Amino acid sequence: MCGIFGAIAPQAIIEEDFKKLVEHSRQRGRDSSGLVYLTNEQYHISRADYDVVKLLAKEKPYHSPVVLGHSRLITNGLGDNQPVIRGDICAIHNGIVVNDAEVWQQLSVPRKYQIDSEVIVGIAEEMLQNDEQIEEIPAKVLSLCKGIIACALVLPAKGKLLLFSNNGSLYIGKKGQSVYFASERYALDLIHCDDVRQIKEESVVLDIPASAMPFTVEDQKSRQENLIPDFIFNAQEASLLKYKIPDLKRCTRCVLPETMPFIRFDEEGVCNYCHHYKPRNNPKPKEELFELVEPYRRPGNELDCIVPFSGGRDSCYGLHLIVNELKMKPVTYTYDWGMVTDLGRRNISRMCAQLGVENIIVAADISKKRDNIRKNLKAWLKSPHLGMMAMLTAGDKHFFRYVEHIKKQTGINLNLWGVNPLEVTYFKTGFLDIPPDFEEKRVYSHGWSKQLVYHKKRFKAMLESPGYFNTSLWDTLSGEYYRSFTEKKDYYHLFDYWRWDEEVVDHTLLNEYDWEKAVDTTTTWRIGDGTAAFYNYVYYTVAGFTEHDTFRSNQIREGQITREQALALIAEENKPRYQNIRWYLDALGMDFVSVINVVNSIPKLYKE
Repeated sequence: MCGIFGAIAPQAIIEEDFKKLVEHSRQRGRDSSGLVYLTNEQYHISRADYDVVKLLAKEKPYHSPVVLGHSRLITNGLGDNQPVIRGDICAIHNGIVVNDAEVWQQLSVPRKYQIDSEVIVGIAEEMLQNDEQIEEIPAKVLSLCKGIIACALVLPAKGKLLLFSNNGSLYIGKKGQSVYFASERYALDLIHCDDVRQIKEESVVLDIPASAMPFTVEDQKSRQENLIPDFIFNAQEASLLKYKIPDLKRCTRCVLPETMPFIRFDEEGVCNYCHHYKPRNNPKPKEELFELVEPYRRPGNELDCIVPFSGGRDSCYGLHLIVNELKMKPVTYTYDWGMVTDLGRRNISRMCAQLGVENIIVAADISKKRDNIRKNLKAWLKSPHLGMMAMLTAGDKHFFRYVEHIKKQTGINLNLWGVNPLEVTYFKTGFLDIPPDFEEKRVYSHGWSKQLVYHKKRFKAMLESPGYFNTSLWDTLSGEYYRSFTEKKDYYHLFDYWRWDEEVVDHTLLNEYDWEKAVDTTTTWRIGDGTAAFYNYVYYTVAGFTEHDTFRSNQIREGQITREQALALIAEENKPRYQNIRWYLDALGMDFVSVINVVNSIPKLYKE
């Protein structure tokens, strides 16, 4: 997924305006970039595996009347970059085509590259070979391809540029005699465009200078970071991941074991977590939410709410409810901090395409984020402490910060969250010797007093491994500030008004949206999160349980499943996920064998 942008001018583009387009598109990803522009009556393509700002400074294409480009996150592998070229056609594409292999089987032209976006150019190439009309290309692409399609297709031999989208992540505007396009409206507002409109239901055909000469291409590759190799199963590595169900005393009502922090059992074997549990999945009448959102509704096709969107099952089902039940017109917002997997991105693409919903991406500096995680993981490995596992996921808390940015950029105040009310764990802070607060009603704890206690305990643990005192600290602390201390306005939680039912959620996503499951686990929970498999392996290896045990226990207490069902489920869900763990350590540049050997050697909290 990426940010795409472009300018078409009578003579030469305006440097200042184009730089603003590029700067804004950069927030959607800076792993790779590309530019297309006219020089000496021939279209030149420059592709790089680094930041688009750096590429623009090198190319300086301001003499050209046509310049377009992209700033991209690495998705679906590293094999090829955009713009994608086949013969005398090229495309820049924001999104992921999730059925490209299937579409290629329907085409007569052969596949050349690994990148999913090539299939868009392949369709156009075949249609032009069959003398079909240029104007019919967008409809054909959108009818065959599944997933987000927001595309600029360049046809120099025909002197045409096609702009089309199936989810609205593409806007076009005018300034004087120039035409601009970008993935977000805000980029065009920055340069004061007029007549800005969303490209969604109808494609746009623009005239550009024609050229009969082939593209010239320059590829610039220098990346040393974020090179995650394709997964290859290694039986010797996989065998290092140990899985044995320990003989632990468990609550006779739920499935929490004796190693759960602060757990106590009564004479009947029922734990204090069960005794103190108050139903969390007991929603208010949904009519109340309809009344609450009514003042935010906007006329016509104007967007009226922001949906923080991770691509996980709860945010995906929440989006389904917002569009189909609340009848709102949302824009989704995704924060990519370097641990969103391609599976998660593909499910984002599926949902937004099918529901016709724009997706705004804010991408962190992936190299810096992963470097922060690596530093903290190295510190943790020197002094393993279950209470410090949260340091490995601290970087994602800026998710809460950028909601406010998106509100300002879009002018939309209302944000609707799909947070699962049953995801309360307690043990993650419990291992820091912080007792559970059974009165806390939120999934995430708030307030100064609780946070001060938490940080005091964590600081004490950090002293045991000085490596935690590194350059990631500011990122960690500021992220937690935005999550726990900043005032939240104009927001509601969907599952305060809709009962969360796993069977309904899974059935809806799998059957109505062809939602993709992971190959290395039976659960649909946290499968797009690159961190979950690793930290759950650590918890299980040392303490004999994971967050699956706490989640299933909450379901038992809510009357959704039986204890026998929960035991069967966790027996499967707690199995090590080799593929996901391998991806995680490869992303961090950490040696799988060394890391897992350290984890396996940590003293257990139970007798083996």
